[in-house]
Amino acid sequence: MDARLERGPIARARRLAVVIAAVWAGLVATALVVPAAAAEPVATRLTASSPAGPAGTTTTVRVVLAEQSAAPVADAEVVLERVLDGTPVRLAGRTGADGVAEVAVPIAATGAENLLTVSFAGTSTHAPSSIEHQLRLTPAKSRITLRAPSGVVQGKQATFTATWVTPSGIAVAGVRLSLQRKDGSRWRPAGTGTTDRAGVARIALTPRSSARYRIAARATALATAPASSAVSVRLRPTIAAVTLPKGAPAPRVKLPPQPLAFSSTANPVTTRIPDRVWRTMVGRSWHRGCLARSSLRLVRVNYWDYRGFRRRGELVVARAVAPKMAKAFTALYDARLPVRSMYRVDRFGWSKRLHGADDYASMAAGNTSAFNCRNVVGRPGVLSPHARGRSLDLNPWENPYASPRDGWVPNRWWVSRCHATVGWCTSSHRVVRTLRAAGLRWTYGTRDRHHFDG
Repeated sequence: MDARLERGPIARARRLAVVIAAVWAGLVATALVVPAAAAEPVATRLTASSPAGPAGTTTTVRVVLAEQSAAPVADAEVVLERVLDGTPVRLAGRTGADGVAEVAVPIAATGAENLLTVSFAGTSTHAPSSIEHQLRLTPAKSRITLRAPSGVVQGKQATFTATWVTPSGIAVAGVRLSLQRKDGSRWRPAGTGTTDRAGVARIALTPRSSARYRIAARATALATAPASSAVSVRLRPTIAAVTLPKGAPAPRVKLPPQPLAFSSTANPVTTRIPDRVWRTMVGRSWHRGCLARSSLRLVRVNYWDYRGFRRRGELVVARAVAPKMAKAFTALYDARLPVRSMYRVDRFGWSKRLHGADDYASMAAGNTSAFNCRNVVGRPGVLSPHARGRSLDLNPWENPYASPRDGWVPNRWWVSRCHATVGWCTSSHRVVRTLRAAGLRWTYGTRDRHHFDG
């Protein structure tokens, strides 16, 4: 072929065809190459454990991150999340070569706040995973403190303040506490209160006697509940105690104090004679030939005793004078004029020489009494005005009687002595004037100072 033709258009076309064929062959070869599949991340699993502990302390959560084959996943971040007091809290740790991460976590006061979400976000080689882990709460050894006034005036309220906080300072809130009073060898319920958010409960109580008190409660998830230490509260009198002269003898017969009264007034109540009272009267202050039961009344009334306490006493009197007696003792109460005691005279049993209840013993106790179907003291066979239920003997120990046979009874020490509130020698004394205004007579004057008639 002519060499010129090889260098001409035909040659150039041939060379272009060769290039195009080579390019096409390369494209086809490239298209036929199938890329290798990308590797899937390895599945992982989390486990978590932690020691139990009291709220307010710190526990260590041990998190283990491993592949399903149990091979540890090292140098990976694990996250612990919780909600505390409404706020999300996030803690993180990193696994070591053994796939273990240890994270210090404070133990909260409630189960909900101790619920953790433990998670691993995953990497290009390891898949993510998450679990929930509950911190276990054990009760803290704790004690309840109790505060109260050392003394409270009769009839007034006292506030008992109990505080229950764990050693770490967490308040034991919303728990019902029992205030208990020592009664002999036993603790008896006296009141209840519920702790507030600060772990404080306040219990208002009107003490009925001097006593020791404590707080008791049941254990909770937060704390054990030993009883509090006991506190003593002394009941104080409302008015000043009677101050007797130096050397004044005490009554020969001792009586227990009558029940405390908590009404702010004399609160006189007059009723028919109840069966239980009548049973004690028959054969002592009442026998055949005396006033009929229907003609008698029981008067219960408050009085101030010699120590300044308000107590509840009772008298049996004739029905006709019951209103007058109630009025008289109301007047004594309002004037704060004390009475030593006011038991029914049948308490002292039968007296053969009086042919009625033993008024000698009643006077020797300084006891105030009224109806007694008996003879006059020192005059056998002569019926006493007390048999008619219209007479009153008030504070006989400090106000003696000149008996025709026995001399001065119940003692001679007070014969020549007076007292501003409990012993009277003249008709101008406050007690005599108060009873006279209520309709009672100081019938025999200084010969029988404790005797009044209605």
